[in-house]
Amino acid sequence: MAYDVLADLEARNLIAQTTDINELRAALTVGSITFYCGFDPTAPALHLGNLAQIVTMRRLQNAGHRPLALVGGATGLIGDPSGKTAERSLNSTDIVNEWVERISSSMAKFFETKGKNAVVFVNNFDWTKNYSAITLLRDIGKHFSVNRMLDRDAVASRLNGSGISYTEFSYVILQSLDYVELFRLHDCVLQIGGSDQWGNITSGCELVRKIEGKTVHALTTPLITKADGTKFGKTESGTVWIDSQLTSPYAFYQFWLNAADRALQTYFNTYSFKPVAEIAEIIAKSNAEPHLRIGQRELANEITTLVHGEEAATNAASAGAALFGQADLNTINIETLESALREAGLIEINKGDLIDGKLPSISDLFVRSEIVNSKSAARRAVEEGGAYLNNVKITESDAPIGLDQLIAGQLLVLRRGKKTVAGVKFLNK
Repeated sequence: MAYDVLADLEARNLIAQTTDINELRAALTVGSITFYCGFDPTAPALHLGNLAQIVTMRRLQNAGHRPLALVGGATGLIGDPSGKTAERSLNSTDIVNEWVERISSSMAKFFETKGKNAVVFVNNFDWTKNYSAITLLRDIGKHFSVNRMLDRDAVASRLNGSGISYTEFSYVILQSLDYVELFRLHDCVLQIGGSDQWGNITSGCELVRKIEGKTVHALTTPLITKADGTKFGKTESGTVWIDSQLTSPYAFYQFWLNAADRALQTYFNTYSFKPVAEIAEIIAKSNAEPHLRIGQRELANEITTLVHGEEAATNAASAGAALFGQADLNTINIETLESALREAGLIEINKGDLIDGKLPSISDLFVRSEIVNSKSAARRAVEEGGAYLNNVKITESDAPIGLDQLIAGQLLVLRRGKKTVAGVKFLNK
């Protein structure tokens, strides 16, 4: 084995539960095993909660083990009960199939795809579709105790509230069946997931034991929470997606850059591939000079590079610096700059807004972009030396702006003081 992956996970505080840690350690040490993690296509993309599992999978693959990435075309049609009061909205088969393909494609870049431990993508619809209702009830359902199913936290909370449909109640049966099928098809002996999946995962272990007479393993990692205490997920506020069409690389980079100091240890342990000792050094330096945000910058660069590539990470860092006057705006990739301005607040103007062939004045644009709430406030900002256009200090609040001042003929960057930024895009129509 390349390294002791279980010891690494322990050092990072990334083990929430295991079925038998000594047996699992022995299995991981003796040779290469096959393991899996499931991702349900209940949205068009994955988010940071999913990324935590992807990184854990990659750690195991780096240690010489073979990952199965299961994208649940069947379970995605059902929906795992979340413990919330409302039932999930059920998506059509066509939409779920589209999301299966999109998610599978997006995950491929995170894994080795060649060699004996190459990732294998599987879809549980491939075997679930072969079960009739009678077969599923007789051969699989008979192994489940309703009493045990009712004790699950997500189910119990719903029973005490608005109730739960038989559809969501049955989710654990389908997920458990996945473990049996992957054991049969791929000799899979370990399932990993977030700690909120412990009941589903151990039900799968038990089903393998009852049907196949074999012992398999389970491992969960702690749920990662945001500053407000909510978990990373698609149903929580402020979802951070790992798809650039849903969360831009700039916004993704900024998320990590703005991370609270107290969250750095957890974020590094969960998402970084840096050794634990190196992480400790970075955090010590960051804590010594918190205003420099050393840890946040290291984290933002590494994780943005992992998800979006080195060029996107470099562009995002440069755009952030340029917006706040620390770099030349004209050197920034125009798409990245526009993306950054959309996050900050971007207004659009067209030819109808021109005055004698010129753009509106800085005071007009400050008001329209909501950097200030009135023209008098804009004038005060100028008089106090705190108004900037494309990082150049403005001295006249009412002077029109020439089209030649547009960056790449398209954009203006407005700034008040050091931190309040907005943008203007000229549509030329």
